Amino acid sequence: MPIPSAEALRRDHAAQAFTLLRVVFTVAPILFGLDKFAEVLTSDWPKYLAPEFNDLIPGSAADAMYAVGVVEIAAGVIVAVAPRFGGLLVAGWLGGIIVSLLLVGGYADIALRDFGLLSGALALFLLASAHDPGDKPAQSRV
Repeated sequence: MPIPSAEALRRDHAAQAFTLLRVVFTVAPILFGLDKFAEVLTSDWPKYLAPEFNDLIPGSAADAMYAVGVVEIAAGVIVAVAPRFGGLLVAGWLGGIIVSLLLVGGYADIALRDFGLLSGALALFLLASAHDPGDKPAQSRV
């Protein structure tokens, strides 16, 4: 899906919002995914993984977080290339993170923040749907 033209970005707030969300939901998942390996933000990512999920995933919790990192990087790349699908993918991923945080306990504040991010990912999906020239008649495009 193409990036809105410079003219559209100057005059159209919906195009600005779409572009902002597309950039944020491309960069943030990639950085969070890379941090699963670099451990700059925290050196204990496995503490955020609910035991219920860890019991389903082969290997250790640390191994699971490496897999999470790969998925997050892929999600960021998908948002860059296909923001409509990527918005839904990131929203679903954030839903899983929220469930994990609530099951672990003690991270309701982070779960609430991630709910806000989930809402932003859904907004990206909606704006990408409106922006997709193949999906709507010409008069209703962003």
